[in-house]
Amino acid sequence: MSFARRPLIAAALATALSMVAGAAFAGETKVAVAANFTEPAKAIAAQFEKATGHKATLSFGSSGQFYAQIANGAPYEVFLSADVERPQKAEADGLAVLGSRFTYATGRLVLWSKTPGLVDGQGGVLAKGRFEKLSIADPKAAPYGLAAVETLTRLKLHDSLKPRIVTGSSITQAYQYVQTGAAELGFVALSQVVDDKGGSRWVVPKTYHTPIDQQAVLLKTGANSDAAKAFLVFLKGREAKAIIRRYGYEVR
Repeated sequence: MSFARRPLIAAALATALSMVAGAAFAGETKVAVAANFTEPAKAIAAQFEKATGHKATLSFGSSGQFYAQIANGAPYEVFLSADVERPQKAEADGLAVLGSRFTYATGRLVLWSKTPGLVDGQGGVLAKGRFEKLSIADPKAAPYGLAAVETLTRLKLHDSLKPRIVTGSSITQAYQYVQTGAAELGFVALSQVVDDKGGSRWVVPKTYHTPIDQQAVLLKTGANSDAAKAFLVFLKGREAKAIIRRYGYEVR
C-alpha cells in the first residue's frame, strides 16, 4: 500500500466510525402532539432527525385526551399541548419535569368553509344563519373548541346557534366535518387551512377569545431521555420556529 493512500483510508475509516458512533447514540422519543399542530410537528420531526439522528415518534389528538392518557401511565416523554393549563397541571401533578415548560406557539382560530363566498371577512355569516351545521372541536378537550365557544359567546350567538353545532372530538375532526361536507362551515386552526387557496374564511380577532398559547413540557418519563430533551431544545431553535411561523402561528 502506498503512503499516499493511507491518509485517504484513515479518513474513510474515521468517517465510518463517526457514523456508527452517531447511530449508536441516537435515540427515539415518543411525543404527544395537539391535533392542530400535526403538519408543523411532522416537518419539525423530520428536520430534527436529520440534524440530530434522534427520532421523534409522534401521536396526534386532543390535549384533554392526551392528558388523561398521560395521567394513566401512557409512555409519552414529551407533551405538546394546545394550551397552558394542561402542561401546568402536569407539573402540579408530578407528571412533568419542573422548569421544562415553555410556550412553543400561539395559535389563531379561523371560521372556514369550502364554499367560496360563504364566510365573509367579518364573520357575518354566523348572524345571518345561512347554513345548517357549524363544526367546532370539543371545548372540554380542545382549546380551539373553547376559543370557538368564547367567540360565539362574545358575538351573542352561542345560544341561538347551539342547535346547529356539531362537535368533533378534536380540531382534526372539526376540520374533517367541513372538509367532507358534514358541516358547511366550522371553527378550525389557521394551520389547517393556511395552504388552502379555495373556499372562504374569517380569521377571528385575537381579542375575541382567550389567547391560544400552546405549551410544551418534558414529562417525567422522558427525564433521562437524551432524545426527548434534544427535541425540546430543537423546538426552541431557529429552524423549528421558521416552520411554526410558516403554518400561521405566532412565535415568541
